[in-house]
Amino acid sequence: QVQLVESGGGFVQPGDSLRLSCAASGGTFSTLTMAWFRQAPGKEREFVAALRWSGGNTAYADSVKGRFTISKDNAQNTVYLQMNSLKPEDTAVYYCALRGGRVILSALRSPSSYEYWGQGTQVTVSS
Repeated sequence: QVQLVESGGGFVQPGDSLRLSCAASGGTFSTLTMAWFRQAPGKEREFVAALRWSGGNTAYADSVKGRFTISKDNAQNTVYLQMNSLKPEDTAVYYCALRGGRVILSALRSPSSYEYWGQGTQVTVSS
């Protein structure tokens, strides 16, 4: 059974930075795709960033491009989300997602492309 464990959320002020981590365990994949989504109160879950293990292709939501960076540690099967210049509108529960295999580029932003989800970590940006 694949498990995803997120960490790194917290309460920060506008302009601050946070780094989220998501460690995957319990599965054996020749390659995989991992992503971050977020969900604010009263809103639908939205795509934040994705990364394909093979080739290293990345994708970002327009709202975070230039501020957030997704990266990976192959040895640890861990994906990170470095979040800089945080804004109050970044406040949400952030979820890690994984699909065994390569997700086609046009489907990276769709939640339905991912098989496994973490429990989420809260990020609150407020002054």
